[in-house]
Amino acid sequence: MPFRRLSPSVALPWILRASWLVLPFAAGPALAAALDPRSAAVRTTASAGLWLGWALVVVALLVPHPLSLTVVRVVAPAGLAGVGLAALGGLAEPVPLVLAVVATALAAALALLPETGTWLINGGAYGDERRHLLRPPRALLAGPIPLAWAVLVSAVAGGPLLLAAQRWVVGGLALAGGLPVTLVTARALHSLTLRWAVLVPAGLVLKDHLAVVDPVLLRRVDIEVLRPAPPGTDALDLTAGAPGLALEARLREAVPLMRVVPGRRPGEPGRSAALRFTPTRPGTVLAEARSRRIRVG
Repeated sequence: MPFRRLSPSVALPWILRASWLVLPFAAGPALAAALDPRSAAVRTTASAGLWLGWALVVVALLVPHPLSLTVVRVVAPAGLAGVGLAALGGLAEPVPLVLAVVATALAAALALLPETGTWLINGGAYGDERRHLLRPPRALLAGPIPLAWAVLVSAVAGGPLLLAAQRWVVGGLALAGGLPVTLVTARALHSLTLRWAVLVPAGLVLKDHLAVVDPVLLRRVDIEVLRPAPPGTDALDLTAGAPGLALEARLREAVPLMRVVPGRRPGEPGRSAALRFTPTRPGTVLAEARSRRIRVG
């Protein structure tokens, strides 16, 4: 029987799962060495938190869903950050520490790949539809997203660790205040995984709460061409300021939509015969649109 090479889209989930499953063996010794001087309560609490985070990602990788993507992209970089703190402590041996850094960095890098996002968000797709993530706005990438991630991880871990260290007052305050902070930041980060360009039998749907109030359906029969946005295009900008290559959908007739305008509710009504948006994998969107008989330029 000839050997069949797996395509990247098929192989990636298994590579990511494998990289995550080996983490307890690859990063465990370095983290254990860093925790060794701590009290038994702190060691137990930290170990329980690490195992819980690891288990959550295992479940997320077994059950693809937009929520799974949020879990993976929050926890995987947190593992790398934990190993970084272990390195600063200087208690781990060089070889286990290097192995831990490589293993957690690989897992974090795989978690942040656009292909990982495409795979996980399509776990919740309906019927014959294919979801494609939209890039986050540049203004959020420059600070608010990393800050929200750091606040979320700190809010989850801070209270229990402080209480384990017998910092009763500060730990109690951190635990009480951490719950609402966790809910707010987790919801904000999860909302970024719900921004999609969706190819459906009828055409293309733009679902982006940062740009339009309600999803916009571009019917296949109305799409004149879907193409990379040329410089100086007059297409309505629905990229929300995201970096990267934008795609432009030229329509035979203008479609109604309600644009999101800060401070104005429900938004600004309008019509446009050309729309611009920024998927994480524009080439993949164009290839799949062509397979669905949408004219690609």
